[in-house]
Amino acid sequence: MESDLYKANLWGEVCPPFRRDQYGWQHNAPPPPPDHVVKMNSHPSTKPPPPPVNVNSSGSGSHFSGGGENRPLQSPFGNALSFSKCTFTYEELAVATNEFSDANLLGQGGFGFVHKGVLPDGTEVAVKQLRDGSGQGEREFQAEVEIISRVHHKHLVTLVGYCISEDKRLLVYEFVPNNTLEFHIHGRRGPTMDWPSRLRIALGSAKGLAYLHEDCHPKIIHRDIKASNILLDYRCEAKV
Repeated sequence: MESDLYKANLWGEVCPPFRRDQYGWQHNAPPPPPDHVVKMNSHPSTKPPPPPVNVNSSGSGSHFSGGGENRPLQSPFGNALSFSKCTFTYEELAVATNEFSDANLLGQGGFGFVHKGVLPDGTEVAVKQLRDGSGQGEREFQAEVEIISRVHHKHLVTLVGYCISEDKRLLVYEFVPNNTLEFHIHGRRGPTMDWPSRLRIALGSAKGLAYLHEDCHPKIIHRDIKASNILLDYRCEAKV
C-alpha cells in the first residue's frame, strides 16, 4: 500500500503553496521570522492520535506495523478481539478452492497465493493463503484481522473471514470479478480503455486510499498501490 505529494486534494480544492525544509518535510506556511517564539501548552487537553498503521501487501501478507517499533502488534481496540467476520476451517477453504488448484489460481506474489473459491451458499470469494515462515503468531494475526475487519468503504475490498490452522494463515475476501487495472491496461488484447473509465478508476482508487489514510482509526498506510493491486468490477469501479 510510494507516491508524490499533490497540491490539490481529492475534491479539487487547491492547497496553499508548499515550502520544503532542510529535512525534506513540506509545509503550507511561510517560514517564521528569526525572532519568532512558539509558546507551548504545558497542559494538553487531548491525547495525541495513535500512530498510523502500515500495510504492505507485497510482503509476507497484510503486514501491519504501528509507530515504527519492533514489537508484536496488539489490537488498537482493546485486549478483547471481538470479531464480526466468519472463521473458516482449512478443510472448508480447500473444498471451496478445489484443493487450491492451479485452475482456481488468481495470482501470487511474495505474500503467497490467491485462489478463487465458492462457499456452500454460492458466494464467490478470493482466498489469500499467506506464505509459510511469516513469523506471525496467532494473536498477532488476529490483531491484523481485527484491524482489516473494521475497514468498510465502497472502493476497498471487503474481508469476509479468516482461517488459522496450525501454521497456516488465510484471509478470505470478496471476489472482484473483472480482473485488475494492470490486466486492462497492459495485459489484454482488444480496445484501449477509454479515458472516462480511466478517470473513474483513478478517482475510486484515490477515495479508497484517502479513507485508509485519513478516516480509519488507527490510520492505515497502504504502501503498495500499483495497477496490479487495483481490482475492477464490471462497471470499472475500482477496489483497492
